[in-house]
Amino acid sequence: MHLEIEMTDAHLLLVDSDSHSRDTLVGYFQSETGITFHTVCKPQEAWVVLQDRAERFDLMILDCLMPERGGLDLLYRIRGDQRLAEIPIVLQTPTPPTADQMHDGAAAGAYHYLTVPAQHDAVLSIVHAALTKSSFRNALRRELRNQPGNPRQLDTCEFSIRTLEEAGELATLIARACPNADAALFGISELLVNGVEHGNLGLSYEEKSQLALDNCWKSEVDRRSALPDNLGKRVRLSFRREPERITLRIADEGRGFAWRNYLELDPRRACDPNGRGIALARMLSFSSIHYEGCGNVAVATIVPASN
Repeated sequence: MHLEIEMTDAHLLLVDSDSHSRDTLVGYFQSETGITFHTVCKPQEAWVVLQDRAERFDLMILDCLMPERGGLDLLYRIRGDQRLAEIPIVLQTPTPPTADQMHDGAAAGAYHYLTVPAQHDAVLSIVHAALTKSSFRNALRRELRNQPGNPRQLDTCEFSIRTLEEAGELATLIARACPNADAALFGISELLVNGVEHGNLGLSYEEKSQLALDNCWKSEVDRRSALPDNLGKRVRLSFRREPERITLRIADEGRGFAWRNYLELDPRRACDPNGRGIALARMLSFSSIHYEGCGNVAVATIVPASN
């Protein structure tokens, strides 16, 4: 699997009724080569633009507090359209969202937030992070759909990976063995990538935030993966199917982290470019997640709906 996920050419749809806010956000990207905007002020206008098959949007920034719930209604309308459902959405709010609002947004497929007025660097880092994440996930979804034949029936097996590309390949393989492959793919890829970047390569939370601003996360992970000290490091995944559940155990060679701080969607990190992947995986992909030892071993379960 070949991944090109640093976004240097992206078309964005901005839906905001405030002309000053629209002009400010667009102005922040004037020096960003390849980033273009289509702006509208009403949800109805946005829906008309989205129905134009000649248009393709890589991300949408949506004011979720438009009159009469217009922004939120548009969000749910988009998520109900299979052709549009994979567009990443950044929700724009006047104040940081609450935990319940973050939960509702995530359930509708909106994983990133901007509070306005927002500073230049905050906007760029969140938009770059959302584009990069969605590009990676969409590449995995395409790989999942393009794999021929019936899903593989795995019972007990073990794998090891080293790079982001290998993490993506393994995530699609394991997801195909799960009851809901699309949902499982999200969480499995998140845990494997965390094991590579944060665990084996020692990428800190703050460093990843800066890499989002600089739009060079993938290239930095690749650089660290090629360092002599990291060539022998592996992330190991074990898969076990039982009648009542599937258990995934993902272990890296890092020093662990304070994992309890990341199991829930935290309003204090709502407007950070990163830091919500584990909580989203727990919410959208798995029946449970817990960590062992210092936090370098993640154990996730999937309980089929029939159980």
